[in-house]
Amino acid sequence: MKTTETRYGTAPDGSAVKLYTLSTSAGARMSAISYGATLTAVEMPDRAGKVGSVMLSHHSMEEYAKNTEFFGAFVGRFANRISGGRFTLDGREYTLARNDGANHIHGGLRGFDKIVWSGRLFKKGDAAGIRWTGTSADGDEGYPGRLKVTMEYLLTERNELSFEYWAETNQPTPVNLTNHSYWNLAGAGTILDQDISFNCPFYLPSTSELIPTGEVLKTAGTPFDFSSAKRIGRDIASVPGGYDHCLVIGKTAGTLGLACTAHDPVSGRTMRVSTTKPGIQFYTGNFLTGDEHPRHGGFCLETQHFPDAPNRGHFPSSILRPGEVYHHRTVHEFSA
Repeated sequence: MKTTETRYGTAPDGSAVKLYTLSTSAGARMSAISYGATLTAVEMPDRAGKVGSVMLSHHSMEEYAKNTEFFGAFVGRFANRISGGRFTLDGREYTLARNDGANHIHGGLRGFDKIVWSGRLFKKGDAAGIRWTGTSADGDEGYPGRLKVTMEYLLTERNELSFEYWAETNQPTPVNLTNHSYWNLAGAGTILDQDISFNCPFYLPSTSELIPTGEVLKTAGTPFDFSSAKRIGRDIASVPGGYDHCLVIGKTAGTLGLACTAHDPVSGRTMRVSTTKPGIQFYTGNFLTGDEHPRHGGFCLETQHFPDAPNRGHFPSSILRPGEVYHHRTVHEFSA
């Protein structure tokens, strides 16, 4: 494994931003910048052995500073939406930044995607990685408690890319951390003709504001039924606006289990995603625009707690308390 660390640019607050790159002996590559611990490149071989991009990205620090699409970003303190930008915890109501209409999304106006994280390269066996550390202050974007966060992005010689997160707090607080990469296994065009299957027997229906209604429904017989691989675009017209829903993974809570498998028939690339989290937000790039990043130009697989979990007592708890350790691992296995 080869690793490099270079200067990338300057963050809006004047902090220096670094670029870290990991490469396997066969040429697979991963790059990330310290601004938002943002994944900026993943390149994997196709069936002919040609290495190419499998994710959407920007090309400069200036573009990442305006990264409203969250390309490759690390999002938190709470990934996805919290209705009304508020929640009640232990009898006290907390008001968060409202940055998605009347709701809160991906940590607020200055979420973890807009922080410069401290990064350090490391090697472990046949793998190399980046270890990120940082602290979110008590009251940050309205959240209670001081949150200490550690993350590791790891690339192996077997073309496995993993994300692992740990967090500790000194006050009870919601925590929901994930990566927000947009995948396109063909490297260009739209993802509508790529195939995907989900190990997800249930899904969370949502309102027009993409807030879960609180119901947990079976995917069987609906456009959300991906129990067998099918084209992403096959039933998308039956879902108003396109897919942007949390699917419930069929596995034991807290264990690493298969969530989905995606495949591009042209390049031959396949990506299997496993996670320890109970849900996976499937988003088909419905709001992307432009020639380089067209609508449906990428799909997101955000492994996470359920959206609006702090306001839904019957959802798996997203509350971290003092003395506990938040832990979340997601593994992407690439092949062709």
